[in-house]
Amino acid sequence: MAKVRARILVGGYVQGVFFRDSMRSVASRYGVTGWVRNLFDGRVEAIVEGEEQDVRAVIDWCADGPPAARVESVDVEWENYQGEFSGFFVRR
Repeated sequence: MAKVRARILVGGYVQGVFFRDSMRSVASRYGVTGWVRNLFDGRVEAIVEGEEQDVRAVIDWCADGPPAARVESVDVEWENYQGEFSGFFVRR
């Protein structure tokens, strides 16, 4: 299995709806590492690393997000795997 890294930008009504905490739970379920944070422009940004199928599962989850979210866009930029994270963290 190939390990990959993805930078994810999620737009819509995605702040103040537990998106980051929910994503941390999803990341833990799939065993991926990285981080997620809110951006000043209202989007959520995440870096996710792991097995390709697991990273893709997290990206798929981002298309819906938690129940209160209204996701309008999910942009993904694939990057080279770096293996720099020991877990998945919510950044403030």
